[in-house]
Amino acid sequence: MNAYEEYMREITQGMRDELTTAGFNELNTPEAVEQFMDSNQGTALVVVNSVCGCAAGLARPAAVRSLAHNKKPEQLVTVFAGQDREATNKMREYFEGVEPSSPSMAIIKDGELQHFIPREQIEGAEVEDIIQQLTNSYDQFC
Repeated sequence: MNAYEEYMREITQGMRDELTTAGFNELNTPEAVEQFMDSNQGTALVVVNSVCGCAAGLARPAAVRSLAHNKKPEQLVTVFAGQDREATNKMREYFEGVEPSSPSMAIIKDGELQHFIPREQIEGAEVEDIIQQLTNSYDQFC
């Protein structure tokens, strides 16, 4: 790992911890993504994490706070765009017909994309609106 990669890994650790502390499992490699998707049963919330401000102020807080809902996905996973590039690219392969977007969130059920929230629906939104989108999808798919 070069000095830049090491620096970025240190800088982003708190951003990773925000989700992993809430119960999300990080998928850092394409193999981890494949293994997860091949074995996915039930529903999962996938957060494509990012270093941008809308990830910090909107996406991560909304994802974490949405878990207080009475219905929620059985599995929580995250990939980190710009940091774990290969893993993120592999996850995006499963989002058929969806343009790459970070941050973003997806509801997967039995390995199939059910609902997707792109950056355009996160940036400029209120945290409560994003939570509502998530909890509505939990009610529908969980």
